[in-house]
Amino acid sequence: MVDAELIELATAAGTAVVQAAGTDAWNSFRDRVARLFGRGSAEEASAAVVLERLDRTAAEVVDTELGGSVRDQVLVWRTRFLDLLEGADGLGRDAVAAGLRELVASVKQADGGVSAVGEGVAVGGDLRIEARDHSVAAVRMGNVTIENPSAPGAEVS
Repeated sequence: MVDAELIELATAAGTAVVQAAGTDAWNSFRDRVARLFGRGSAEEASAAVVLERLDRTAAEVVDTELGGSVRDQVLVWRTRFLDLLEGADGLGRDAVAAGLRELVASVKQADGGVSAVGEGVAVGGDLRIEARDHSVAAVRMGNVTIENPSAPGAEVS
């Protein structure tokens, strides 16, 4: 049985997989994940299978038309990391947990602790959005209609 702290770690590591997908750090990141899975027993997935799964995940995250949702991929990798942790015992589990912590830290360091996937917007630092002179400003804006409103108390015909 894995405790709540390790479940949280596996979730963070699953999130890190999705955050690293499509970035400059991806190749290094995926190799580190494969090495983590390669440490275990013969029953665990081989490094080649893990690399294939990681590449499939990256393709789904980067190309949302492939049908995989980001949330689904986080959950898939969370489960894989939990299985890896449960399959290890004692010092082996500690080593896997340390490796997962390093993976999570590497992704946070690579992106300055800020990330967004899909249609998200990430900002590291301050962001100021200002509209002047009857204009509209936003980070992201959908359909917008700007009309001249009637003066208060004026009749609408």
